[in-house]
Amino acid sequence: MRLESVRRGTGIKRLLLPVMGWKVGARVPDVVRTLIHRPGFFGKAYNDWIQTVMRGPSKWSVWERELFASFTSRCNSCVF
Repeated sequence: MRLESVRRGTGIKRLLLPVMGWKVGARVPDVVRTLIHRPGFFGKAYNDWIQTVMRGPSKWSVWERELFASFTSRCNSCVF
């Protein structure tokens, strides 16, 4: 179930989502909509985790991790 307020945005976010979609040439992915909708509840913790995974200590370089993420997104038909 997708909440209407997350799908369409509220306030300034209602204007931001279409502009973001136009800029990238695709619909803004749901994970980004959720990050924007409630950044204090979901966004900060998720962003911190992603930064740790993608930029923290690892045997793989940052570009290798980005490549893995891109490949996985492509395999899942994800535009993000």
